Amino acid sequence: PEEPVLLAELKPGRPQRYDWKSSCETWSVAFSPDGAWFAWSQGHCVVKLIPWPLGEAELCKTSERKGRGGKAEARSRGAAKEKTLECGQIVWGLAFSAWPAAGAGETEPACAMALPCLILATGLNDGQIKVWEVQTGHLLFSLLGHQDVVRDLSFAPNGSLILVSASRDKTLRVWDLSRDGRQVQVLSGHVQWVYCCSISPDCSMLCSAAGEKSALLWSMRSYTLIRRLEGHQSSVVSCDFSPDSALLVTASYDACVIMWDPYTGEQLRTLRHVPLHSALDYSSEVHTSSLRSVCFSPEGLYLATVADDRLLRIWALELRSPVAFAPMTNGLCCMYFPHGGFIATGTRDGHVQFWTAPRVLSSLKHLCRKALRTFLTTYQVLALPIPRKLKEFLTYRTF
Repeated sequence: PEEPVLLAELKPGRPQRYDWKSSCETWSVAFSPDGAWFAWSQGHCVVKLIPWPLGEAELCKTSERKGRGGKAEARSRGAAKEKTLECGQIVWGLAFSAWPAAGAGETEPACAMALPCLILATGLNDGQIKVWEVQTGHLLFSLLGHQDVVRDLSFAPNGSLILVSASRDKTLRVWDLSRDGRQVQVLSGHVQWVYCCSISPDCSMLCSAAGEKSALLWSMRSYTLIRRLEGHQSSVVSCDFSPDSALLVTASYDACVIMWDPYTGEQLRTLRHVPLHSALDYSSEVHTSSLRSVCFSPEGLYLATVADDRLLRIWALELRSPVAFAPMTNGLCCMYFPHGGFIATGTRDGHVQFWTAPRVLSSLKHLCRKALRTFLTTYQVLALPIPRKLKEFLTYRTF
């Protein structure tokens, strides 16, 4: 693949007249699941909500101008404008809800829950989670319970409006936004700040990473601990599931990404962040490759990582060394566009950068594997009366 090219950069448009506590770091970036909106925590207690020109909102606008149809639809989508959400606190975590399973029909109030169809949750410095209506920018409610910074947020991808939050108070909390934001469960088990939480696409599992050498895997059905994933040599700071829920990746300050089978707890491969020679001239520190963020591409064949050695790396799943690099300074987070093709990264300076990413046409073999693994666990695959080589392929032991 070609090296990532910088497509665009967003910078905080507000003069830095705030006190130092307001910080300017972009700790989180998020695309809505349909790619129609982009959100970034641009520092100074502000979140920017941007209707995305490459997403479905733009297509809706075009068709509405031609047809002048449905007033409700034109109101909710056609009039999409950039919004500034004043959160009142430093913003650490961001997450969009999934579109409800019934579809995005604005004629019915969101799934009979009196909630709009697309919402954004923001995790704040004081432990609050503020929940916003995306179309209008209105604050819907605040979730209270955490005692310290809400570092990360993850919505269940099935549209159920279940939200998981990860906090420096060493707990994860589960909220049901369809029931006025009721707190469903508190998950305790970490002994350090919780940095990251990720719900599997099939909504069966939750992974959480804290300032510990192990990541924790939880059941989203019983909210109990399934297992500890032990293998890193330093704090685990980021985690993500593959689109078919068959793989889990964790990134650590030990400069390694470990790819796991979440069903068996087996380590499948380790991706080591070896410094490039050109990146060695600015620092002699040992920990220049400390990882900040890892994420899967939408089709599940690539990974992106951001590390402190000033590089964005793209990895192909079957290879143990990166297939592409891009120089970026002070990277903190990364996320793929839901339809593929580019990656958004957030930096310590409050900037967001958009990079090209390899566009891949999945092989028929991978599409079949992904379709099967979406509803079959590793154990179910191993029980199938099929050749061993096929089992190894379906469980990502071979490619």
